[in-house]
Amino acid sequence: MKLLDIAEVSAQAGLPASALRFYEEKGLIASVGRRGLRRLFTGDVLEKLSLIALGRLAGFSLEEIAAMFSPDGRLRIKREKLAGKADDLDRTIRQLTAMRDGLRHAAVCKAPSHLECPTFRRLMKAAERRRAKPASKTRA
Repeated sequence: MKLLDIAEVSAQAGLPASALRFYEEKGLIASVGRRGLRRLFTGDVLEKLSLIALGRLAGFSLEEIAAMFSPDGRLRIKREKLAGKADDLDRTIRQLTAMRDGLRHAAVCKAPSHLECPTFRRLMKAAERRRAKPASKTRA
């Protein structure tokens, strides 16, 4: 199996070497040795980095992503966790869609002032309720 040094992994993954070192420190990836001062990785690290990128894009924390790998590095994602994150994303999409629609309306509203626009006032109330609520946590 061909070994890749940290510069090759960095170039192929599109990540700075500092991110790779950070991921290694967090236990997300592991080097298998060194060539001089450069860390060496097996080629499968690129797939693992893709999985990490997907998890981050979906909103998982690095700790949650780390828990998706068994000690031997195999993937062990709990399907309930994925369903919970999908539910969180659905809520975020609904909120952002409502905000987008309200802002589009406010941009063309004929009311003399945004504060006189009922739609804009509903947006303000929704933002106030959102601010008053504690942030939801991803399900365990």
